[in-house]
Amino acid sequence: MSPNSAASPLAPPFPFTAIVGQDEMKLCLLLNVIDPRIGGVLVMGHRGTGKSTTVRALAAVLPRITRVAGDPYNRPPEEMHDAPPTAGANGHTERSHTPKLKTERIPVPVVDLPLGATEDRVCGTIDIEQALTRGVKAFEPGLLAQANRGFLYIDEVNLLDDHLVDVLLDVAASGWNVVEREGISVRHPARFVLVGSGNPEEGDLRPQLLDRFGLHARITTITDVALRVEIVKRRRAFDADPFAFSAAWEKEQRALRTRITRAQKAVSAVDLPDPILNRIAELCMNLGIDGHRGELTLARAAAAHAALHGRARVVWPDVIAVAPACLRHRLRRDPLETVDSDEKIERALSKLTLDAPAPSA
Repeated sequence: MSPNSAASPLAPPFPFTAIVGQDEMKLCLLLNVIDPRIGGVLVMGHRGTGKSTTVRALAAVLPRITRVAGDPYNRPPEEMHDAPPTAGANGHTERSHTPKLKTERIPVPVVDLPLGATEDRVCGTIDIEQALTRGVKAFEPGLLAQANRGFLYIDEVNLLDDHLVDVLLDVAASGWNVVEREGISVRHPARFVLVGSGNPEEGDLRPQLLDRFGLHARITTITDVALRVEIVKRRRAFDADPFAFSAAWEKEQRALRTRITRAQKAVSAVDLPDPILNRIAELCMNLGIDGHRGELTLARAAAAHAALHGRARVVWPDVIAVAPACLRHRLRRDPLETVDSDEKIERALSKLTLDAPAPSA
């Protein structure tokens, strides 16, 4: 096999900056990387539109992370005091103490969660091999441990068991996974960007679960002929020589990596003026959105959008840019409603925009 073959295990992923179209999905992923508190992304749309390709491409453009060498939870050295205890054969908890920890640099993990996965496979369970061979009760980390500090990607999330989705969303919200099995109690970090995708023709998520995802991106098949041709050309060029293709896009990749790093450092200090916060709350009230996740998510996403564009203060265009993805899945469903959710949000935004001038940057 040629070293330049796309099938090579060392071949780089398709460059994020070379992906054509699907701007909303790409923006939603970027915002979650900048501020993971936004709560993940639900991507619904047609098959074959590059959803999984985009997730892996973004992970590849992010700076590598430092973890303790071989740590199954991908923890940095400063977090090792939170190492989960392991129950020994006598029932007492044991914790290893390592004065000097070796570290390694790894790519941001992207973990696929298959539809048939059990809760034990996802959350972790007893290490059967050690239990049988050594008589020791040891914990075997699951997919949530592997996804810590990275992405957990669920394709066809609308077909996943509701109980498992509940578990995933709870862990994603808290950042910790707690497992109690056969006398073992383990608590380990599980901070990841949860990305779910699916085809609405195969069924919808329950409204309660929809609301738990921070952002909802709609994906459609591109209808512009020129863009469709460009997609084919870029993919053919990548398949022919992924290394050369990636090298050609390295300048754009580095520029995006720099923007992301700066935004991550700046987002916590981004100012959200009271007049804009008031209008965010009024927007959610006018749309009849239940609860307060709408305001929280919209405020966080707007601040992340401002940081991505190098601004220290949120302006009204930041809110306009992220409002559909933040709110479309939180609208109350009326089977007799003929107005599209995005159109309802645009109308509500336009009324607020007309009622008061947008604040200056």
